[in-house]
Amino acid sequence: MAKTNPGRFFEDYRVGQVIDHAVPRTVTSGERALYHALYPARHALYSSDEFARACGLPESPIDDLAAFHVVFGKTVPDISLNAVANLGYAEGRWLTPVYAGDTLRSSSEVIGLKQNSNGKSGVVYVRTTGSNQRGETVMEYCRWVMVRKNDPDAPAPETVIPDLKKVLTPEDLAVPQGLNFDNYDFTLAGEPHRWGDYQVGETIDHVDGVTIEEAEHMMATRLWQNTSKVHFDATIRPDGQRLIYGGHVISMARALSFNGLGNAQMIVGLNAGAHANPCFSGDTVKAWTEVLDKADTPAPGVGAVRLRLVATKGGAPFELKGEDGKYLPNVLLDLDYWALMPQ
Repeated sequence: MAKTNPGRFFEDYRVGQVIDHAVPRTVTSGERALYHALYPARHALYSSDEFARACGLPESPIDDLAAFHVVFGKTVPDISLNAVANLGYAEGRWLTPVYAGDTLRSSSEVIGLKQNSNGKSGVVYVRTTGSNQRGETVMEYCRWVMVRKNDPDAPAPETVIPDLKKVLTPEDLAVPQGLNFDNYDFTLAGEPHRWGDYQVGETIDHVDGVTIEEAEHMMATRLWQNTSKVHFDATIRPDGQRLIYGGHVISMARALSFNGLGNAQMIVGLNAGAHANPCFSGDTVKAWTEVLDKADTPAPGVGAVRLRLVATKGGAPFELKGEDGKYLPNVLLDLDYWALMPQ
């Protein structure tokens, strides 16, 4: 009897299937230190307990994307171990901050299936929930991933494509209890720009770039216990290259966005996301942002801003798609998210 796990293939999924993922993980300040070592992350709320307390939180939370990576990593052995590519995201919400000492676990429900026309793979849609040791939901999100078939002759399932929100409304966003930006220290935060200084339609070139290193990518992917074969095994892809984990690109672009958006402190909503083109070691990631919307929140001094964060590997900023409507080949990431910012 085989004791090893080859992972699920496309024909192994059924709509309505619920998968509880192993292994729970207790996060510590070590995750924060490694996260800040891997990326140029320096948002003040996630760097300083004292800054966080001055903003009404009990201490500095774990970076929202670090928490996302932990929750995401739990799902990989069951959802995307045999993935060709992770395709997109929707309806992502950060509901409860994650603090050092919290234990996170993940569960996913299959909400859609669609076999590709080549009959060799298909797209699996899941809704993932991450919870802490108290049973509180810390985040939830939907994603869809292209997964290989093990048996090309396996019958195609009935096509079910879930109806997902294109954009979260401000009412969908959860502002952490106690968050208060009335006494926000712009000097310590590193930038003077507040919510009222940004205009819908404004674009921001984040200027800096970081070249992706093989060793750092491998360390990051292992840190989140992401076991997807395409990130580790160079024989999986016909080009013999290991694919950079899409979350690595997300975190790199978010960290680069500090230059111009240093006061966009907390990510609270993920409207949409697409890994437009593959990223490989040696690519230099740069980023730019477009301001899409703004909204008030009930929290004192806290505004919400909807941002489109684009990561590229060269090319002029503010160019996204060609005349054919397809992403330009230098575009790596197109991420639409809500963040909290002092008013």
